[in-house]
Amino acid sequence: MLEYDREHILHPYAPSNPSADMTFVKSAKGVYLELEDGKKIIDAMSSWWSVIHGYNVEALNNAAVEQLSKMSHVMFGGITHEPAIKLAKTLIDITDTSLERVFFSDSGSVSVEVALKMAFQYWSSQGNSEKSKILAFSKGYHGDTFGAMSVCDPITGMHSAFEKILHKNIFAEAPGCDYNAEWDEGYIADFASKLEQNHKEIAAVILEPIVQGAGGMRIYSPHFLRVVRALCDEYGVLLILDEVATGFGRTGKLFAYEHADISPDILCVGKALTGGYMSLAATLTTKKVMHGVESNGNVLMHGPTFMANPLACSVANASLELLLHSPWQQRILGIETQLKEELSECNTLDIVKEVRVLGAIGVVELNRDVDLAWMTPKFIQQGIWIRPFLNLVYIMPPYITSSEELTQITQAIYDVVKEFAAYSKRST
Repeated sequence: MLEYDREHILHPYAPSNPSADMTFVKSAKGVYLELEDGKKIIDAMSSWWSVIHGYNVEALNNAAVEQLSKMSHVMFGGITHEPAIKLAKTLIDITDTSLERVFFSDSGSVSVEVALKMAFQYWSSQGNSEKSKILAFSKGYHGDTFGAMSVCDPITGMHSAFEKILHKNIFAEAPGCDYNAEWDEGYIADFASKLEQNHKEIAAVILEPIVQGAGGMRIYSPHFLRVVRALCDEYGVLLILDEVATGFGRTGKLFAYEHADISPDILCVGKALTGGYMSLAATLTTKKVMHGVESNGNVLMHGPTFMANPLACSVANASLELLLHSPWQQRILGIETQLKEELSECNTLDIVKEVRVLGAIGVVELNRDVDLAWMTPKFIQQGIWIRPFLNLVYIMPPYITSSEELTQITQAIYDVVKEFAAYSKRST
């Protein structure tokens, strides 16, 4: 099977027929992945932020089985169903009170596409076709579909190959202020200038609140987000917050925008929405935005086949119930406290540039790029699944990870990074 995989199956951001070994997972339970040879390793990545409750969760399994006995899918055009209505109500209840409309889609990237369409249609439906650009940020990442790619970092991002065919948007400097940094107006100067100069053609601002994910796992000051919100209000521009990665508790708040005590005009969520069981996302917005979109008899022009899939909605309902009725705040605080204490040891290594922690996110930034083919097997030998990228060794463990399991993860990071430093010296 592995040989067939290498020959025929494409994996994310990887060449076909890769020379590196593929890790074969045959089952998963709790925080552990069981490999083909029976070895169990802790998943410190939550399968890219999504598996917040761990794997093979009884409550989520039961929700899926129960819904399967009714219907796994039905079109959402002209039809509705209880799982979608219940999920919409929960999302409206747990997000800011201004967010009262929900659009369900297949993935986080598509939720961003929908948000961009909402912003453009909001203005065009009211006769303002001049607002045809988005103001985004360097180091930002919002997905791999074409609209989403157009608001990702155009230079250092992953989509430079498509630069000539993407919609041309405007980019401000990435937030450069640490989470606890003393505020300096210089941090916001470039963004403020770009907004002032171009606000007449800007439909919306989009950014990942508090944590820029795939653009470098950068954690920035809540005050930056407050000023962005204020400037958007001042210049009459919509604010889209992409919480596909940060939503549902990952940063220590249910949603990252709560760190700044602000609210968006449009909010994108996904990943952890179903506890990592299947792909589902949502775009939430205000009555004002939707009334604007629907001016002059218009409707939002989007409609995925699997929109509000009943099976996915049922699992999402079970996942949110499990999250909201758990001591998730205490768990995240415990993970954060332990990560700050234990990952700090990495600062003693010359190869380490910086250690950053927020909520259930831990980042060890190196002063050189990692060697993925060398490092991944080393982590597996230590009983850990970590997928580094660029110069970052980062983790976002499931919320149910025990303190003992977390110590195993942090110790593995220290040991492997230390060994990597020696390996790098020999290689050069």
